[in-house]
Amino acid sequence: MSASKKWVLLAHDTELCTSLAKKTKISPVIAQLLINRGIDSPENAYRFLNPVLKGLHDPALLPGALDAATLILQALKTGKVICVYGDYDADGISGTAILIRLLRILGGNPRFYVPKRLEEGYGLNSNALQSLARSGVQQVITVDCGIASIEEAKIAKSLNIELIITDHHEMKATIPEAAAVVHPRLPGGTYPFGELSGSAVALKLAWMIAVLHSGNSKVEGFLRDFLVEAISLASLGIVADVVPLLDENRILVRSGLERLTKSANFGLQAMVKESNLNEKRKLNSTDIGFNLAPKLNAAGRIGCAQLVVDLLITNRMDQAREIALFLSDQNKQRQKIERQILTEAKELAESEEFLHDPFLVLAGTTWHPGIVGVVAGRLTEEFGKPCIVLAPPVTSSATSDTSTEEEPLQVSPTIWSGSGRSGGMVKLHELLAECESLVVRAGGHAAAAGLQIEKDKIPLLRQKLCQLVKEKYPTGIKPAKLILDAEVPLSALTHSLVKELDQLEPYGMGNKKPIYLATNLIVEKEPTLVGTDGLHLRFQVSQAGVKLWAIAFRMGKRKEELMSNGGAISLAFTPKLNEWNGFTSVSLEVVDFQPLQNPDLE
Repeated sequence: MSASKKWVLLAHDTELCTSLAKKTKISPVIAQLLINRGIDSPENAYRFLNPVLKGLHDPALLPGALDAATLILQALKTGKVICVYGDYDADGISGTAILIRLLRILGGNPRFYVPKRLEEGYGLNSNALQSLARSGVQQVITVDCGIASIEEAKIAKSLNIELIITDHHEMKATIPEAAAVVHPRLPGGTYPFGELSGSAVALKLAWMIAVLHSGNSKVEGFLRDFLVEAISLASLGIVADVVPLLDENRILVRSGLERLTKSANFGLQAMVKESNLNEKRKLNSTDIGFNLAPKLNAAGRIGCAQLVVDLLITNRMDQAREIALFLSDQNKQRQKIERQILTEAKELAESEEFLHDPFLVLAGTTWHPGIVGVVAGRLTEEFGKPCIVLAPPVTSSATSDTSTEEEPLQVSPTIWSGSGRSGGMVKLHELLAECESLVVRAGGHAAAAGLQIEKDKIPLLRQKLCQLVKEKYPTGIKPAKLILDAEVPLSALTHSLVKELDQLEPYGMGNKKPIYLATNLIVEKEPTLVGTDGLHLRFQVSQAGVKLWAIAFRMGKRKEELMSNGGAISLAFTPKLNEWNGFTSVSLEVVDFQPLQNPDLE
């Protein structure tokens, strides 16, 4: 079974495209792609295609940054015991590493703390604050968390801890009572870009600290070198956290990607080498999103994320190599667990009991709570339905993949943790809000959410969510839309065209890879199943005498569908260049296909 996506081919405005191409001296292909992304003026096109560090906004504009930087420098001067309290994902970890490294450079001896997902949950928690206070900590700087910690902020104040919050998540109606709050969307602020990641907020705060320390808005010398180096760390968090790769995020990621393989950071060097990326001259966002970030996140999912901070702040290459190897092994273990859960969850979803449910609610007694979010995303993609996957608690430091909007988790053998994905088909947080009486707690947003629920109430949650979907979508949930940038013949997919698309890198949320349409294709010969358990599908297509190879990841089960019309198909794809033994060829990475010569378009 596979998800059915509605294909939408974007309109082509020839006049606007020609005008933009001429004014900006770019090709019509790039001009059309920019227009498709809402960039239709020469000024915006130039800024998008040339994301340079000079385009970053003054850190003094970031709400709370000046106050926070002042307090941190004062704490360093007076010898206060400082602790950086970071979230356990790649965004929080990389931001934590940035601040730890800077404070050390400035002569401080900061501590750091990363909570364990299952035992403590997301964000500040009172037990941790009390423990830190007992150990002598006088100032706590949060990274990627804290903006919703109203009660915890009060506890910090009662413990005489000077609390500085840096975050980018959604706020509650009330802002925590902290000594300083740094947030790009803080009420009353006028910051030009509100979509910074947690690591980017930490970097901007580090920049503000450097400005105040040097007494000059233009930071020079060792502090400038540090900030430039820290961009690579920030880029990891930005890509991993799936924030829009626009404006400052785009600038930082483009710059960070250029420097990652040349980084002086021993931890980054070790991770790049362990990921077999050290031979690449320049990395792309895919290298972070599908190679580096999963390794950094794996420790938080099935181990302890504090080890990742150790990796990114160590000054010993032998330690960096040892941790990088361990994280790689952890990620392999995570992948193995994920494959097992996914196999079992698919069997459940395809069973008679669940097959006709409009909303999948699946639970397994042996499933790992740190992996269920990834599995929920895979199932939503494959079955074209919103999905929640639940797992029992574990007694180790394994994790629970819950939303970053939640309160700390409650550990109980009867309380299961779950993670949901909507695929853009429903507003997940709104549906869960109507199930408030059934869950212990839930949080998140339209696309993803985390929850806790008593085990015996899981069937009631399934029943309620299916009922809500039927009521709100009486004609059925509309399939997710697949936006196609343009229709192109295979003959147009030259090396130079595909190379030209690099101008739009880095790709990510807000700037997805261009997806093209090709029609009237014929599958040549018999398609081949490749990868673990025949997970992927490889085949060759032809059109008017031009033949190209295509790879359809995670579509192995669609082989019969691919050939159902005698091999006549239409493809939605992204083109890419393959290098092998000195030869370069164009191939197609399949996003979706229809067994029709002329596809069904909206």
